[in-house]
Parts: sequence; structure tokens; C-alpha cells
Amino acid sequence: MNNHLPLSRRDAIEARLALGQQVSAASLAEEFDVSEDAIRRDLRTLAAEGKCRRVYGGALPLAPTGRPMAVRVGEGSVRKGQLAKAAAAMVRPGELVFLDSGSTNLAIVECLGPDLGLTVATNSIDIASAVARRDDIELLLIGGAVNRHVGGSVDTSAISVVSLLNIDRCFIGACAVSATTGMSVHDHADAAFKRALLKNSATCAVLATSEKFQQSAPYRIAMASDIEVLIVENDLAADEAERLANAGFNLVRAEPALTTN
Repeated sequence: MNNHLPLSRRDAIEARLALGQQVSAASLAEEFDVSEDAIRRDLRTLAAEGKCRRVYGGALPLAPTGRPMAVRVGEGSVRKGQLAKAAAAMVRPGELVFLDSGSTNLAIVECLGPDLGLTVATNSIDIASAVARRDDIELLLIGGAVNRHVGGSVDTSAISVVSLLNIDRCFIGACAVSATTGMSVHDHADAAFKRALLKNSATCAVLATSEKFQQSAPYRIAMASDIEVLIVENDLAADEAERLANAGFNLVRAEPALTTN
């Protein structure tokens, strides 16, 4: 057995989790040449410190969506606002628009033009609240048990309602986006709900802030061919944009944010 110090080994595991990587006890045990019991002790310690979520066979990074919407909406609000403007510009009068739970999708509400005769459906209480403050948009709230990690309802009740809708345009949230593995999320039920949205929507788009291209998540929801457009930040790196385009993503860059001197 290799005499890796537990603290240094644990720090290495924590660093991978911080990058959004899922870890396997068996793989880590082989890599560090220690027993799986030793790795499981490391993972239990990290979970107790709130640095990961234990799952069978290993651990998952804490999902960014696990934080309250009120916290996430204040992060990168200018960047999210630019993505939201690009998304809102795609909406056509009279459409049934679905806004999936997420702080970036929340920003779309205030960007929608007035008096378009829209109906907005959502599984997010926060998005529903924002829509309800506008008297020119009809609101359809998809109910069910609220998943606090996701920030909305994604259970079988919510999926059943979505299956009865003919959605014109859907904006789906994603925790991670990759040219090779597509779009993924951290929660299994959330992934199932999003796949139901894809199935029942005429067109789908994903809004992705640049850090999502550096993240990974275990549950795939779609590949490039499953969505109409991927809306990205204006300054997305050229090499990343090329990889995404080569994978079949139709990229739409948001306008650059205005700067003031």
C-alpha cells in the first residue's frame, strides 16, 4: 500500500470535486493505492464538511443549483442579462414559452417584449412570481413537490403535466455543457423532467454562462442535435466555440455588455 497522507489525499479529492468532477471510490483507491474503506472515510469526511454529496460507489460535487435562487440570481447578473436578451429576442407573439428553473432563465422574464400575447409556463416558483408581476403575460405554473436543489418541481406530477402541453419554445437549464457529452445536470429527477420538456417542445434553447463549459455533471439531458440553439456569452473563447460548433451546436452569441467609464 502507498502511504499517501490522508489530508493530502483528501485535498486532492476535494480539488476534483470543486472542479465539478464526480469521483469513484474504486478508482480513487486504485489511483492512490489505498483501500476503498480509506477512500470512503475521506468521502464521509468531505460530505460532513459540506464539500460533496455521497452516492453509491463514490461522491458528487455539490450542485451549483443547490443554492437558493436568490443567491444565484445575484451572481453574474450582467452576463446573465445579456444571455436573457438574446433569448427573449427569439420569442414570437402568441407563443407558449416554457422557462425551466434557473437564475439565467429568470432574467428572461423582464426581457420579454410587452403585449406579445404570450403564455409562460414554468416549474420555478421564482420565475412564476416574476411572470405574475406582469399583467401582459399569462402564467401556467407546473406544480408538484419542490426540489430544493433544483429550485423547482421536477417530480412525476410535473412530468405528467408537461406531457400534455404543446410547447412552442422552451429554454432549458443546464449545469454543464460539453462538446463531447452534451448538456448535463446534477440531479436525476431534474434530468428526467428536462428530457420531457425536450420531447414536448417544438424548439428548445439553452443559455450557458462560460463557466458551465468547465463543469461536469452526471446526468445527460441532451446532445447538440436535440436543441435549436446554444446561447453563449459574447467573449466565449474561440477554441471552445470551435469545439462546440464542430460538435453540431448552433451558437448564438449574446451582445457584449455595455461598459461605462
